Order: sequence, then structure tokens, then C-alpha cells
Amino acid sequence: MAEQPNNNSSSDEIDLGQLFQMIGKAFERFFNFIGSIFKGIFHMIILLLLFIQKNIIILSAALIIGGVSGYFLDANLPEKYISKMVVEPNFNSVQQLYNNIDFYNDLAKAQDSTTLATALNITEHEAGSIQEIFVDSYSDENQKIELFDDFIKNLDTTTIKTIDFDNYLKNFNSLDARFHQISVISTDNKVAKKMQQAIIGSISVNDYFKLQKRINDENLDLQEKIYQQQLTEIDSLQSLYKTVLIKEADKPMQGTSINLAENGESQNKELALVQERDVLKERLVELNRERANKSEVLNIISDFPTRGVELKGFWNRYLFMFPLALLLIVVGFLLAIRLNKYLSTYNKS
Repeated sequence: MAEQPNNNSSSDEIDLGQLFQMIGKAFERFFNFIGSIFKGIFHMIILLLLFIQKNIIILSAALIIGGVSGYFLDANLPEKYISKMVVEPNFNSVQQLYNNIDFYNDLAKAQDSTTLATALNITEHEAGSIQEIFVDSYSDENQKIELFDDFIKNLDTTTIKTIDFDNYLKNFNSLDARFHQISVISTDNKVAKKMQQAIIGSISVNDYFKLQKRINDENLDLQEKIYQQQLTEIDSLQSLYKTVLIKEADKPMQGTSINLAENGESQNKELALVQERDVLKERLVELNRERANKSEVLNIISDFPTRGVELKGFWNRYLFMFPLALLLIVVGFLLAIRLNKYLSTYNKS
């Protein structure tokens, strides 16, 4: 009977020993895996250095030729200028805005100065100076929160429970933003201002958007008339309550009895009218704010400047882009040669 505990103790010691061995092997495999990763990275670095060492003359020549060419282009080509305008599309006109800007940019890339000049109401020489036109969304976190708040207002209770702000952001794209920035890169620093009216007009003259604006204006006018009528009715009711209270006060009091219930009810009704009047005033203010925001199909938040800003920065200069582009081409060509040799050797073996 006394030997039973010793057997259990030995069994426990064996189990613990096996457990520690398993843990040790697991750590060993983990560190070996991490070590193999670092060895692989080190091996790749060595291969890269060997590649550079073997082709140092060709790679240096590519950098020198690219640098000289880039410097020559920077010195002789005209300076580029960038101009930016921020707009707020209404009546779902944002897609049309992006389509139009893409169309202008395609014409600029194709150097179709005649068509571009006609579309933007500028001269062909001015159109030829345009290098690029693009548009992107202009929004911050606060604007996204406001858009999300407006979005869920139109949903039913069941749908709102299934949508949160994170899910909304996952499906958020540039077209959902409230503000959008139009940028023009040109060798003429004054051309952007001249084409501003044509860009805005290309959206505003659309018959569909004109109809949407007209209907929206009519709805706002109708809503304002309703609010004004309700305010008039509230004023009439307030005058009526005052008249009734004055007449009640002028009546001779019978004994010492005072009907507190009726007086309290009259005060509650008058207080409700005052509160309803305040609500209607807030709605009128909101209505005027909406009328101001929807006064145009495309609101201009920030105009194009009179003169564009010089497009500076090392990353935008040919002195950086040309050597890098030529280096990548040479590296790709050398790798293709080595790959071809390897495939030829592999095929023979």
C-alpha cells in the first residue's frame, strides 16, 4: 500500500519531463524558423550586392546618363504650375464632374488642343500648355461623420442596427465625399482661372441637373410657405389665448373660488405654442441654410487662383525621375539576360 504514491510521483515526473521537452522543441523550431528568415534576407542582400558588383559599370553609366538627361530637360523645358479649385457637387452631379474631368485629361494627354480649347473655351495655345487635369475627393474625419449621420437618417430602425461607422467607412469611396478638389498642371500659370467657368458650366447646363435644381427650389419655397402659415396660425392662437385670459380676469369673482385647473391648462397651451414657434423658427433657419447650399448645381468653395503655383520638389524633377527610370530599365534588362542564361542551362541539363 505504501508503494502506490511513489509510482504516481514517478509517473508525474515523467509527464512533466515530456512536457518540458515538447516546449523546448517548439521554441527550438520557432527560433530556427526566425533564423531561416534572417538567413534568407541576408542571402538576398548578398545576391543583390554581388549583382551590383558585377554590373557596377553599367549601372553607374545608367545613373550618369539619366542624371545628365534629366538636368538638361529641367534646364530647357518650361516650368510647370499647379492650380487647385475645391467644389461641392449637388443633385448627384459628382459622377458627371469626374467624367468631364477625365475627358479633359484624355484630351490633354492626347495633345488634342483644338478639341480641348473648344471644350474649355480657351485658345489652342493655352490648351496646349495643359499637362494634366485631375480631380480627387477632399474630406476629413469630421466630414465623414457628418455624411454618416445624414446617411442613417434615411434608414429604418432595423437597417440602422446592422450598420456602424466602421462598415460605412469600408464602403466609402471618393464619390461619397462632400468636397472635391480639381487640379490643373500647366506650363501657363494663368490658364486654370480662364477655364474655371467652362468646367462649372459643363455641369450646370445639364438638363437633368437643371430640372433637379428647379424642383428643389420649388419644394423649398413650398416648405417655407407652410412654415410661415403655421407661424401665422400660432400667432393667432396666442392672441386668442391672451384675449380669453383677459376676459376671464375681468369677470367678477364669485366668492373666493379660483379655478387653478383652467389657469394651468391655459398656461400649458400657451407654453406649447411658444415651443412650437421656436421649432418652426429653427426649421426656417435650416431651410435657408439648405437653400444657400443648393443654390447652384456645383458650389465653388475655393476658386482657381489668378496665377498657379510653381510645381516644385525634387520628386517632380526630371533630375530624379530620369536616372531612376533608366536604372530600372537597365536592371530589368540585365535580369532578363540572366534569366535567359539560366533557362538555357536548365534546358540542357
